[in-house]
Amino acid sequence: MVGAGAVGGYLGGRLAGAGHEVEFLARGENLAALQKNGLRVMDDSGCWSVPDVSASDDPDDIGRVDFVLLCVKTGQLSDAVESLGLMVGPDTAVLTLQNGVDAPGQVAARIGRRRVLPGTIRIAATMAGPGEIRHAGTTCEVSFTAWDGQASRQVTRLRELFRESQVTVTEPDDIWATLWAKFLMVVPVGSLGAATGGATIGELRSRSGTRQLLIAGMREIYEAGLGLGIFLPDDAVDTAMGLVDRQSAGVTTSLQRDILTGRRSELDAWTGAAVRLAHDAGLSAPVHELLYELLAIRESRAAEAA
Repeated sequence: MVGAGAVGGYLGGRLAGAGHEVEFLARGENLAALQKNGLRVMDDSGCWSVPDVSASDDPDDIGRVDFVLLCVKTGQLSDAVESLGLMVGPDTAVLTLQNGVDAPGQVAARIGRRRVLPGTIRIAATMAGPGEIRHAGTTCEVSFTAWDGQASRQVTRLRELFRESQVTVTEPDDIWATLWAKFLMVVPVGSLGAATGGATIGELRSRSGTRQLLIAGMREIYEAGLGLGIFLPDDAVDTAMGLVDRQSAGVTTSLQRDILTGRRSELDAWTGAAVRLAHDAGLSAPVHELLYELLAIRESRAAEAA
């Protein structure tokens, strides 16, 4: 597990709790907490823990592994890939779980497409403290395949490991359309949530004006995807809004939480990418262009004040 934040900690905890050999590549207070106290996860049904956790900040201590799960945020991805070192061998598969649509290509440029499993995850989880994770609701669903869309031996085995560990696995017909479908939903919600000072998904969907902005933002990404050759279904925006309407009203995204607390965010990989990809497709994206400029100024001021 490269990264032991909310996603990496939860998935690693599930895998370790099912008896699988898991190594965490972590750092700082989180690493110290894992080494001293293990991992603790709180959810709606109570609390569960993995008291004995193997964690290090040195990839050479871990050595070669069968699977690497990249669970860092996009801003840390380049450094994370450079740190893989001896962990990646000829048969190692590397699963990308970053938000956005650029991560598989970034990783493949470093280690080759053959080793990369493009993937996505649906989970509402946050860090409650070093070594502690808060999981809201019951959903944890991963979706991935090999680069060419085939169910290779590595893909089949990793799916088995997740299912043995109480993690739901879906098998996408087109992983690139799956990645874009998530991108299409989370970016407008996160960007607009941050620009409004932290509005929840319930607030955004219930006001007619912000609801229309969500739909317009989704439509911009949908059109960009089509223009770049992504086979998104005709009802992709309606499906995304249906998912928005089914979320718990108090849900927020990591993007808006990071921006509002002055932490380094994934703004460039979310809102910035929506603008860039639209331009790559020969289109404009006025909703995301405006949101990006508003949020970039806010981030710049926060960085200057730090």
